[in-house]
Amino acid sequence: MARGYFVTGTDTGVGKTLIACALLHGLREQGLRAVGMKPVAAGCERTAQGLINEDVELLRAASGASLPREAVNVYAFETPIAPHIAAAREGAHIDLDLIVQRFEHLSEDGSCVVVEGAGGFLVPLTDSQSFADLAVRLGLPVVMVVGMRLGCINHALLTAEAIARRRLRLAGWVANRVDPEMACFEDNIESLRVRLDAPLLGIVPFLVSSDPGAIRLDLPR
Repeated sequence: MARGYFVTGTDTGVGKTLIACALLHGLREQGLRAVGMKPVAAGCERTAQGLINEDVELLRAASGASLPREAVNVYAFETPIAPHIAAAREGAHIDLDLIVQRFEHLSEDGSCVVVEGAGGFLVPLTDSQSFADLAVRLGLPVVMVVGMRLGCINHALLTAEAIARRRLRLAGWVANRVDPEMACFEDNIESLRVRLDAPLLGIVPFLVSSDPGAIRLDLPR
């Protein structure tokens, strides 16, 4: 079993957090220690407890341990925009070394850490680095969430190509039906199945109210 997985998506709003939480539930059901991490979150609510992001809270709830918020989420920004722009507006700098240190701390007790990106695989974190660079630094196998809607084939194949170019292993992909009225849904699944050199871990139907604990995925190998 890998010491963790990096969860990326073909776009923003494709269900990365839902799938990351489902992976955590699946790992814990197998008796493994599993914790979630969303190192950078843009789009947070300012509260008396500080900046809180809904995705971060879902990952904390799905983790097998009570984790402090700062362990799960290293950088939190209030405005829901690209992380490097949010950081620049708030006078912050995203340090990949710090993120890697926090990851190592989470995994030092043998926990499997599910790390969720933000947006797509190539979303910038700084002027010169992106989530792809973070994935390389972590060296984790990648799980790709494909938002099943018009255009998903191109987005999925481009993302898979970007992952392969960095010599990372695509451990599997998940088809998440974000558009309930998508035409030729099964045909699109089959088109991706024959073109992606990775197993299909699961097909998630359109969910008005999503419960990650109810989603059954094949765990990546």
